[in-house]
Amino acid sequence: MTNYTDRLRIANCSGFFGDRVEAAKEMVEGGPIDVLTGDWLAELTMYILHKTRERSGGFARTFLKQLEEVLPTCIERGITIVSNAGGLNPEGLAAAVTELARRQGLTVSVASVSGDDITARVPDLRAAGHRFINLDTDEPLPDDAPLVTANAYIGARPIADALAAGAQVVVTGRVTDASVIVGPAMHAFGWRDADLDAIAGAVVAGHVIECGAQCCGGNYAFFEEIPNREHIGFPIAEVHRDGSCVITKHQGTGGAVTVGTVTAQLLYEIATPRYLSPDAVARFDTIELSQEGNDRVRISGTRGEAPPSTLKVTANLNGGFRNSMTLAITGALPKQKAAFAAEAVWGGIDGGAASFTETSEDLSGDLTGGGMAFLRLAVLGEDEQAVGRAFSGAVVETSLSSYPGTFFTSAPSSAQAVARYWPTTVPASEVTPVVICDGQPVPLSARTTEFPPSSIPAATATPSAAADLPETLAVPLWVLVGGRSGDKGGAANVGLWADTDEVADWLQQRFDIALFRRLLPEARDFEVERYQLPNLRALNFMVRGILGWGVASNLRLDTQAKGLAELIRSRSVDVPASLVQQGNPATRWASTQSLQ
Repeated sequence: MTNYTDRLRIANCSGFFGDRVEAAKEMVEGGPIDVLTGDWLAELTMYILHKTRERSGGFARTFLKQLEEVLPTCIERGITIVSNAGGLNPEGLAAAVTELARRQGLTVSVASVSGDDITARVPDLRAAGHRFINLDTDEPLPDDAPLVTANAYIGARPIADALAAGAQVVVTGRVTDASVIVGPAMHAFGWRDADLDAIAGAVVAGHVIECGAQCCGGNYAFFEEIPNREHIGFPIAEVHRDGSCVITKHQGTGGAVTVGTVTAQLLYEIATPRYLSPDAVARFDTIELSQEGNDRVRISGTRGEAPPSTLKVTANLNGGFRNSMTLAITGALPKQKAAFAAEAVWGGIDGGAASFTETSEDLSGDLTGGGMAFLRLAVLGEDEQAVGRAFSGAVVETSLSSYPGTFFTSAPSSAQAVARYWPTTVPASEVTPVVICDGQPVPLSARTTEFPPSSIPAATATPSAAADLPETLAVPLWVLVGGRSGDKGGAANVGLWADTDEVADWLQQRFDIALFRRLLPEARDFEVERYQLPNLRALNFMVRGILGWGVASNLRLDTQAKGLAELIRSRSVDVPASLVQQGNPATRWASTQSLQ
């Protein structure tokens, strides 16, 4: 990689396994970039790759399809490619990339980063005293746990080592999502391990762009404010030597990069303001955002702390089987019809609902009796036959003996094998990354373990002066604040932010856990934590346990809590009338009145 003195333009072309295949070509041909990156590995992806390893090779084959379109241009222009698409077999993907280059008549230096897969080592590590405590439940990994994958989140330094060895394409296994962005910056600017603020700034840049189009207006709370949203562009982080960056996108692409869209992504799938990373802890309560220009948001001021002594591990256990079917309910008495339907289905199964490990009955839609409602029945169990054919058959058999107007929204389905997610940690000293470039091992950089103690104070909101109770209005929360939610293992996060100082003050001072629970009764049975991010005009809530054993095995319709923020934003709250009388809130409030 060229020695960049000030700015490194890092583009993203994938936010998950299944993202827009054309994005790589769009980023390479849309304007100048220095590095092309992509994230393919969500927590569940490792289990999917395990289940499909025989036909997929254990890596994301869509990456090869993208690469086939852009590799010649990237080599010609000196664009480095870094991706975690290696999944469970980064060496296999590296070999496939080398073969692809050969077929295209190219000579390309390809490196793999592995060492994250500790599945086979878990018994020996357990024997050495490592208990693999579940981060959600505090339980140790059972002796008889049906473990199928266990991967430690490796940091960015091995990627920098691969680039220093001359690699033009680097493919990895389970590194942190931000590592594919941090690694190239480390190499370009020669950051040492002790350059914590700079590294933390790159971690923030990585967190913002690793989810692809989300920071450019995708999935944005105020979607109606996003222009040309039918084909939203992918992001670029212009990273600077001090770790600050500008988030932008290619000119002429859809969407928008604003302080709001960047804030939304910063709040996505986070927990406390201390954002953990193997290279540095990024303090999200120190981040400063500013709109530098059209589709250009500057991120600066990020402070960093020493990385933790442990690495996060994503483990997956065989979790049995899951199945669901949805019945449509039309017209009057929807609740009574739903109860009749459920009784009929459970009555047609030996042992009834109690024969399954877990069941769920979700009634949604129009419950007034004047439209259409939907009853979703879901089951989880160990017996594939019972969860599959027996359950689906019991539903279908009620077709002519249930409530009036019975019909189903889809054909019967078979049982789906699911994973029981086990988030845990392992000492970083127990995990040794392996870097191979063009078939040769690459020596790893020596890592420092000496860091100064952190002296960064936690940011807190300044209490507002006491005032007489103002006139209030009942408004939907979405009029005032944006929101984004997602999964963190068995927990869900809900980030809420304001776009004016006045609303932000109300949010920080008045929006407590009690109000959160009142607006979101779905969280009533779970522990809720609240974190302030006044620098972002934001709050982050963690709802512990709402997703059970994680994405793959819970029976919620919204298994990843993607819509949780939209639920709470749809509910009404009493607020000072002055908050909705000017600026964006006034416009949004007026739009609600025009619909009445």
